[in-house]
Amino acid sequence: MTGSSGVMQHPSADVQSTAIGAGTRIWQYVVILPGARIGADCNICSHCFIENDVVVGDRVTVKSGVQLWDGLRVGDDVFIGPNASFTNDRFPRSRCKPEHFVNTEIESGASIGANATLLPGVRIGRNAMIGAGAVVTRSVPPNAIAVGNPARIVGYVDASPALSVEKVSPASPRSDDYLKELPLVEDIRGSLSVGEFLRSVPFEAKRYFLVFDVPSEQTRGEHAHRQCHQFLVCVHGRVHAITDDGRRRREFVLDRPNLGLHLPPMTWGTQYKYSPDAVLLVFASHYYDPDDYIRDYDEFLRLVSA
Repeated sequence: MTGSSGVMQHPSADVQSTAIGAGTRIWQYVVILPGARIGADCNICSHCFIENDVVVGDRVTVKSGVQLWDGLRVGDDVFIGPNASFTNDRFPRSRCKPEHFVNTEIESGASIGANATLLPGVRIGRNAMIGAGAVVTRSVPPNAIAVGNPARIVGYVDASPALSVEKVSPASPRSDDYLKELPLVEDIRGSLSVGEFLRSVPFEAKRYFLVFDVPSEQTRGEHAHRQCHQFLVCVHGRVHAITDDGRRRREFVLDRPNLGLHLPPMTWGTQYKYSPDAVLLVFASHYYDPDDYIRDYDEFLRLVSA
């Protein structure tokens, strides 16, 4: 039945909290403790339990058989699949309650698949998707798709299919806004690829760095720069790279030493799916400056929209 607050509560539910937003529906045999805070227009399906120190945003769907324990923070428009499990104690013992439970954060728009398990203290980024049955042992960045046990990133939401430039004549290299095919000269003595700063590389480099020996499940980058340009060349092996300008997300495969990827300022860049032998060479237009980095995706989106 629906009360004066606009909350629909099934007669079999035990709802002790009064901090529940209008339009929320609470179904059979749900238990909600007094300290819980739940937003508007949520759907809490049957046989769920919500503890005291839990905050749930607006328009959240919690499917059947889910327990939300102390320390959980759920953003707006999150989907939590049936029997997903959340944990809040790294070293649980019977009758030994920690002084403070570890916070776990599910950011807005994320989806948690059925039977997924999240270890204490992880953060699931905005719009990320956790596959059914995944065991999440570390934080997942915004827009990432993570599956398996332990969960590994296998893609990014809404990214265009992975792109690579088809091999063309060295006399007619091709490029787009990001991906550049550099000249390639092949003869019996070996192959040579060349790039010229302020020409094929659209800036003058002040530093370079190399990334290698990256475990395949790891991601690198996950930031933008305010002023610095970067140019990425995988000189050995293979790397997948994501570019995100706040409006469009694209995925590229760097699998040849004559392919370069330009990351202009205010482009969120992520690299993942490193092959075991991958060596990534990065040229930068500026000296290292920690203040030039934007490491929070929400801040990046705010700056782009401004």
